[in-house]
Amino acid sequence: MTSRGLVGRIGRTAAMTLFAGTLASAALLAGEFVAARNRRYAQPQLGLALRTAVGREGAPELRMVLLGDSTSLGVGVDDVDDTVGGQLARLLAEDAGLRVRLSSVGVSGSRSTDLATQVARALLGERPDLAVILIGANDATALRRPGESAAYLAAAVRRLRDAGVEVVVGTCPDLGAARAIEQPLREIAGWWGRQTAAAQGRAVRAAGGAVVDLAAETGAVFRADAGTLCFDGFHPSADGYRVWAHALLPAVSSLAGLGRSPAS
Repeated sequence: MTSRGLVGRIGRTAAMTLFAGTLASAALLAGEFVAARNRRYAQPQLGLALRTAVGREGAPELRMVLLGDSTSLGVGVDDVDDTVGGQLARLLAEDAGLRVRLSSVGVSGSRSTDLATQVARALLGERPDLAVILIGANDATALRRPGESAAYLAAAVRRLRDAGVEVVVGTCPDLGAARAIEQPLREIAGWWGRQTAAAQGRAVRAAGGAVVDLAAETGAVFRADAGTLCFDGFHPSADGYRVWAHALLPAVSSLAGLGRSPAS
């Protein structure tokens, strides 16, 4: 066999090996995607019952509403006090002596395209003073283009700001910490989530909202401690929501006029 023939044979073998490896990788990722989709996930327990008041009677009031996906409802826990909103309200009541009237108009499974309806509900009746939006995970797992989903989020923020409502957005959390997703799909989801979060941050700031990068602020904790996730390995547990509440607190406190520096 000539050297040219040998090189050609090696090249063909390498190409076939690469092709086979690519097919195997694609099959692995497809299998992991199907497994992740078919897992048993936590379901909403509180629904629209996530409506409460925290703090002493007669104290200055702050009306705070949560919008977004399942995390704005506290999916993964069974008690309002353990939700991110409940824990954030308690921190505000303890630190600033406020009475926080807390509600949520979030819907489990929501993407950024669903925020327009939630904003309309949030603005019905007595206007909130402050809105906390938690969105992005479902956009990222559905592989929505980051810029497109961020544009819908910005429109929601702008509409709330035009109505005189302060807005804090917790961007897409660290999907690389979601144990419900096997490797290597988990790292791919984490990377796409970071792209989503970056686009969200730029859009929200331009629309006049405050941004808390949940992945950057809390991702390391979620990766290190499995107890920050509930039984399904995807939604936060009470401990995970507590970590988020502390990350959101500086930005919320700042916009509520309590003197803390915002998170970003």
